[in-house]
Amino acid sequence: MRRRSLLAAAGVAAAWPGSRPARAEEPVDVALVLAVDVSRSIDEDEARLQREGYRGAVSDPRVVEAIRGGMLGSVAIAYVEWAGIEYQRLVIPWTRIGTQAQADGWAQALEQAPRASLSWTSVSGAIEFSRRTLGDCPHEATRRVIDVSGDGVNNSGPPAEQARDRAVAEGITINGLPILNDRPTFGRPPPMPLDQYYRESVVGGLGAFVIAAEDFEAFGQAVRRKLIREIAGLGGPAVERWG
Repeated sequence: MRRRSLLAAAGVAAAWPGSRPARAEEPVDVALVLAVDVSRSIDEDEARLQREGYRGAVSDPRVVEAIRGGMLGSVAIAYVEWAGIEYQRLVIPWTRIGTQAQADGWAQALEQAPRASLSWTSVSGAIEFSRRTLGDCPHEATRRVIDVSGDGVNNSGPPAEQARDRAVAEGITINGLPILNDRPTFGRPPPMPLDQYYRESVVGGLGAFVIAAEDFEAFGQAVRRKLIREIAGLGGPAVERWG
């Protein structure tokens, strides 16, 4: 079943013309990896809200306006899903977005991509995979950013701080979008508030920040705000809350 899901995801990406690797001479303002938690602590309804949040945010005219307002007027986005240390996958490969039509096409591709759900939560695995994905980006970018979203702390693989420090040493900025809900992960409460954990152990690099969504319902607004800050390179508080 997992093999069929991965093959189907690859088929969706290959079928969409916007997913073809662009020429290396097409530079972008930002190369952005959206690294999204699909561990078992996120149920089907929450997973749907997550994807709708990203689809709605990337295709939001305000986000497209921010993209168009950059020096080069385009960004490159890769969409990654992750769970335990053994599971990370590239759901939508590097895609250059500079128009509303391209943003809408990206959102449609995400709607069609199948989703898997696995057990543990490896923030370190997500950051390491995202770092390697940035290394494969076909576009020269003014800035390189990893956007990590999730609803739990690292409980699989090496500590998140190790992967964070390795990425930051390469000039990558890591921003965080923790989803704050009252449900403990696998019956255990987190060792500290999740937004504090993201601030201390996940984010790093020039201008890094955390935007916390109070719940999955607030996720879409938080994603949109976060994308605008990342794409436009806007300053702001190190921690924000939405919801």
